[in-house]
Amino acid sequence: MPRQSISLTEPNDEWLKSQVNNQEYSSKSELVNDLIRNERKKAEQLAWLRDKLERSEKSGISTLTKDEIRAEALRRIHA
Repeated sequence: MPRQSISLTEPNDEWLKSQVNNQEYSSKSELVNDLIRNERKKAEQLAWLRDKLERSEKSGISTLTKDEIRAEALRRIHA
């Protein structure tokens, strides 16, 4: 696994230490990797949502009623 050297502010370092001391994580490295994984996942989810919103905006205004839209959404879920 690649090793990195990073500088932390005192409050951030203290927080990392407290997480390890509370046995939430076995090491600072494990915690930092978990934080990065979570941020990557959030970024992927945000990109997916942005893509859906852009597609929706480009598709135009629907002439369907809200009940018809709901029925179509349910049909797609169960298809």
